[in-house]
Amino acid sequence: MSTLKIVALVLIVAGVLGLVYGSFSYTKETHELKVGPLDVSVKDKQRVNIPIWAGVGAVAVGAALMLVDRKKT
Repeated sequence: MSTLKIVALVLIVAGVLGLVYGSFSYTKETHELKVGPLDVSVKDKQRVNIPIWAGVGAVAVGAALMLVDRKKT
């Protein structure tokens, strides 16, 4: 399997996942206060929205790369 085909498959899978889920979240830990042996930290939950155009674009570019790879061989 060529590198171009692998990149195309990754783009297609990432695009479909972006369209299905629409966003993902992660936890960011920040250290707010450190006084002597006392350490206070805050865990902040961040949410990242994935635009629809990005998912569609990734699927389209992945499909185009698959077609280019197919015509090349």
